[in-house]
Amino acid sequence: MKVHDIGALSDFTSGAARAVRLEDRELVVVRIEDDVYVLDDRCSHEAFWLSDGEVDADTREIECARHGAMFDLVSGEPLSLPATKPVVRYDVTIRDGRVEVTW
Repeated sequence: MKVHDIGALSDFTSGAARAVRLEDRELVVVRIEDDVYVLDDRCSHEAFWLSDGEVDADTREIECARHGAMFDLVSGEPLSLPATKPVVRYDVTIRDGRVEVTW
């Protein structure tokens, strides 16, 4: 496993999804207050960019903009159809104001 620095916590707007491309990965990063969630940036239903979707900060969910499938930011699990498979979730650490992702 390797730790990857993806930027300063202040680079990410709370309540918004942001695409980050790093090495061979396409990630969606969502900050909600001081928590940061990182998932693969592809809906498991039809490989559409999750970073184009809406974030529900209260429930910590992200919606696929194409067909409306909802995913849990904490686990990557699908919460509604048409998605039935989870998206990959990554471990995140905030260290000295920097966001680090491990894979």
